[in-house]
Amino acid sequence: MGRGDLTNSEWSRLLPHLPKTGGRGGRWASHRKMINGILFRERTGVPWRDLPTRFGKWKTVYERHRRWSADGTWETILHAVQADADAEGRIDCSMVSVDSTSCRAHQHAAGARRDAPHVPKKRSRPRQHRPDEGLGRSRGGLTCKIHLASEGGRRPLAFLVTPGQWGDAPQFIPVMERIRVARLEGGRPRTRPDHLGGDKAYSSRRNRRYLRRRQIKHTIPEPRDQRANRRRRGSKGGRPAGFDKTMYKRRNEVERTINALKNFRAVATRYDKRAYVFHGTVTVAAIRLWLRT
Repeated sequence: MGRGDLTNSEWSRLLPHLPKTGGRGGRWASHRKMINGILFRERTGVPWRDLPTRFGKWKTVYERHRRWSADGTWETILHAVQADADAEGRIDCSMVSVDSTSCRAHQHAAGARRDAPHVPKKRSRPRQHRPDEGLGRSRGGLTCKIHLASEGGRRPLAFLVTPGQWGDAPQFIPVMERIRVARLEGGRPRTRPDHLGGDKAYSSRRNRRYLRRRQIKHTIPEPRDQRANRRRRGSKGGRPAGFDKTMYKRRNEVERTINALKNFRAVATRYDKRAYVFHGTVTVAAIRLWLRT
């Protein structure tokens, strides 16, 4: 077992959720060897062609990652691993925090073909395909942004990839709608945290109205301009937003989650041309965080 490969305990937790090998078209190469190759590339950020030969042909490893990113296999595995963690009581929903992080896009991430990609051997688009490929331009060049929600154990519950110049507040509801932790014993999945925290970027009447409608307690500071505008309107401005300093201190958990994700160099710097492939890259990093004890 090489450095960064799946341990035996991690592999035993991951194996039940992997697609079955064999069937029509021949037998797949070893899942464990392919996933270790994908993890090696995630950790080091090397080009696919430079993968060590102990993982087999680089093209096979890349195609496995691309196919599972396109048909949603990685997302299915992530939800299954989260369900296992919930059954074991390892998910802390007492405080869920939201935040975003910008990822510098390498020059190799630009130049994707304009025609929309297809899922291999299927007449459908990849689930996470974006016409803009999740790339935006700023003074620093090409960037993309990861919007995510993190639980108290510093692991991502849900995330979304957008161009780098997109704001945080408009992506709050789409990220919250992606939180869906299945229950192994049956019943409706967990979609509502006990408490939610965010910084000033998420303070908007639309977001607060959404949280009140779902009866989610939240701690989001009110910016100075919004506070002054509310006071200027008098009784029509509504009541002041509640703020719990003790709960807000736990917002560092999402910052530490982002730090853990960016320990994977293929996440910290985007090398993938297609948005759905980069989404799969972030999903694999999230799976690895959930597999750790």
